[in-house]
Amino acid sequence: MRQLITTPEQVGQILRSARRAKGLSQAQAGIRLGLSQNRVSELEKGAATVTVAQLLAMTALYDLQLEVASRGEPGATAW
Repeated sequence: MRQLITTPEQVGQILRSARRAKGLSQAQAGIRLGLSQNRVSELEKGAATVTVAQLLAMTALYDLQLEVASRGEPGATAW
């Protein structure tokens, strides 16, 4: 499923859902990512700024694919 993301909170919601789908706690994900449980929580709430490196590590761990497309490109659905 493709989703159009426009806010940090939406990023956090997707990361939280993907982590849970993998059966990982925030602490377990943090260990694998080299982050604290608190940092994972902040990222999932959209309360913290995620670095590109952190976002790519999280998408890899959760088997997500990050895709950048031009605005108005067909195939994206709003979140």
